[in-house]
Amino acid sequence: MFPVSAAKTHGLAERFERLGIREDDLEESFVRSGGKGGQNVNKVATCVMLLHRPSGMLVKCQQERTQALNRYRARQLLADKIERRVLGALSATAARVAKLRRQKRRRSRRAKEKMLADKHARSARKTLRAKPPIEAD
Repeated sequence: MFPVSAAKTHGLAERFERLGIREDDLEESFVRSGGKGGQNVNKVATCVMLLHRPSGMLVKCQQERTQALNRYRARQLLADKIERRVLGALSATAARVAKLRRQKRRRSRRAKEKMLADKHARSARKTLRAKPPIEAD
């Protein structure tokens, strides 16, 4: 159906099934794309608009030059969007945000002291490597 590997197509189908999205619920329309792509973009309706009727979500994809690949990508985007809505805090996006929040959290006092001690040791090592100043007679 799509110009991607069978494994990717199968993975998308499994994801649709897990999220409860049926192909019958999708309304697909094609319009002309804009931007890069030359004559192909100007002549062929490669942009895909996908409407999921039960949720009312609309996804538009014109990333690729071919309509078939845009159809696959639009379905991926729709699955991402529905997954964010359904799973909320458990979705991949929420996990990424939580990871960033953990990374930006302030260091504990012990970790900060250890990091500073390492910096001082490194600085001392570098100071020992420096050439001694030349004395004038």
